[in-house]
Amino acid sequence: MNRRKFLTISGAAVAGTYAGMKLQRPPKLPDGPAGNSAVSVMRAKTYSDDLVSRMVEGIRQCGLDARGKRVLLKPNLVEFDSSTVINTDAAVIVAALEAFHALGAAEVKIGEGPGHRRDTLDLADDARYRAVIPHFESLFTDLNRDDVSPVANFAGESRFYFPNTVLGADLIVSLAKMKTHHWAGATLSMKNFFGIVPGAVYGWPKNKLHYLGIPESVVALNRQFRNTFAIVDGIVGMEGNGPIQGTPKPAGVLVMGHDLVAVDATCCRIMGIDPEKVDYLRLAADLGHVHADRIEQRGEAIASVRTNFALIDEYKSLRLA
Repeated sequence: MNRRKFLTISGAAVAGTYAGMKLQRPPKLPDGPAGNSAVSVMRAKTYSDDLVSRMVEGIRQCGLDARGKRVLLKPNLVEFDSSTVINTDAAVIVAALEAFHALGAAEVKIGEGPGHRRDTLDLADDARYRAVIPHFESLFTDLNRDDVSPVANFAGESRFYFPNTVLGADLIVSLAKMKTHHWAGATLSMKNFFGIVPGAVYGWPKNKLHYLGIPESVVALNRQFRNTFAIVDGIVGMEGNGPIQGTPKPAGVLVMGHDLVAVDATCCRIMGIDPEKVDYLRLAADLGHVHADRIEQRGEAIASVRTNFALIDEYKSLRLA
């Protein structure tokens, strides 16, 4: 049986299992931000710096009001290798928990659905999430195995299933890792949303998204979920053959903003990558701002923190002049 037939049959089986569930149609939210988009770049040399105050300042610079909101923090937890830095650092998650509580959020939870490892809590142990993050197990939901509900018209599909924890959040915060990617060029706050697709429904490593196409799936996910904010962990990123087999690259920054396209475009420029050459950012032009003249940089200037990330041969053409 080839892959296309397998995905078609498995999708039909899933649809049959949940056929009686009511389709959710989220309220229509504006696609692209009006005017310029604010993106805050804050210096942070190490994970022992005061990350909470930097996050609070950056969030305020971007005009986010978190008061009374149910916040879901979505880190990038993929795989573990002690010789490199694959995942969002636990210190960043701890700081985000404190920052959003300080800003008046009604609830702050953590959710992730790793694309490679099926034992999510075992992976969280390896990444020291359970050891470092207070009350981790009471705050964390494995999005691969959460209860799901269908939404209509996602990526051309008549129905597509998402975790109820994601659908019930007022604000989804993409706590991405600043990394290169051997298929997409760069993986940042937008690509991080692959982890909200439930593996128990769509397989590992999220087979349905690869079948639809990586750039197309990145854009579809960000079109579906517009109640978002990003805090990208660039304190130590990954260069070269990312997102798993690359090498650590200190960039010394946290990058934040409402407009995930603008956040990722800013991250790319910090990494020495031309965002206008990254496929999913070009496809997402209706969702946010890619061009530098439509992004209002706050905090540090890009030129003061730029550090070129090494690129594999296939993506050397992405280098920013």
